[in-house]
Amino acid sequence: MQIIIPMAGKGKRMRPHTLTTPKPLICVAGKPIVQRLVEDITKVCGEKVNEIAFIIGSDFGKEVEENLIKIAENHGAKGSIYYQETALGTAHAIMCAKQALHGKTIVAFADTLFKADFSMDTNQEGVIWVHKIDDPRQFGVVKLNTAGVITDFVEKPQNFISDLAIIGIYYFKDGENLRNELQYLLDNNIKEKGEYQLTNALENMKNKGLKFTPGQVTEWLDCGNKDATIYTNSRLLEFDKNQKHLKGNNIKNNNSIVIEPCYIGNNVELTNCIIGPHVSVGDNSKINNSIISVSILQNETLVNGALINNSMLGVGAEVKGNSTHLSISDYSQAVV
Repeated sequence: MQIIIPMAGKGKRMRPHTLTTPKPLICVAGKPIVQRLVEDITKVCGEKVNEIAFIIGSDFGKEVEENLIKIAENHGAKGSIYYQETALGTAHAIMCAKQALHGKTIVAFADTLFKADFSMDTNQEGVIWVHKIDDPRQFGVVKLNTAGVITDFVEKPQNFISDLAIIGIYYFKDGENLRNELQYLLDNNIKEKGEYQLTNALENMKNKGLKFTPGQVTEWLDCGNKDATIYTNSRLLEFDKNQKHLKGNNIKNNNSIVIEPCYIGNNVELTNCIIGPHVSVGDNSKINNSIISVSILQNETLVNGALINNSMLGVGAEVKGNSTHLSISDYSQAVV
């Protein structure tokens, strides 16, 4: 089994947090988004993963590449790095790792997390993972026939077609077939809205007789913007509340209360604080005389005399004062 993870996007909806950190490496509930994605996929794919190919920007840096390779190796797989220099669409992104497109292949875009209670049937020709939603007008959806086979892919239907939204994870029994279809789009300059789209390849494969079935997840967690990521952090803390990794080493608690579930990283100092529920505090952070709830604090944050809710503080951020809905970038200072 191969896993292909395109993650070269700039994460504009997550700014200012993605100005210095690629979005898939932002931590939620103590782990980078992409690490959680790999963990979730390997749990349900039902087979040994041989290779995990990460498609990144060339400016991500050596440390990021080393961390990604380590994530793959921790799951018994070879980690490979490929580069996408220009954003030319989902099909183009996947083809940047065309050497890894062989055999059984999962393609997973790195801005979505999920929970599922199924083991994937790898004997299927293709599986498109979906989630039932209340308002499908802002999503790509699939339509099924009476046999449960996908008959149509529809992008952002304004009239009701289906409530099964595509979450951005796909399985292909034949990776070479996918590669050939994507290459056809590139060779013939077939674009939608100026970009090469995976959905065009899926449509061509379906029209040639390949049967796609849905893999329906129980929960779909978005990390596309600040508020969605904070909600995802809360849900993951609920899922993980009995896990050991939620408490780091050398935590100094001076007259403070932690209301679970929370993640508290290594070398964190809490003095005269109330933390939680649904708060993640990164390594080497110091919080004094503050009350914090439903928020994400990345590594090395410093908070003094603050009342904070529904907020996201970047690496090395410093905050004083009372506020909600803060979104503070890395190494910034805020007095509110």
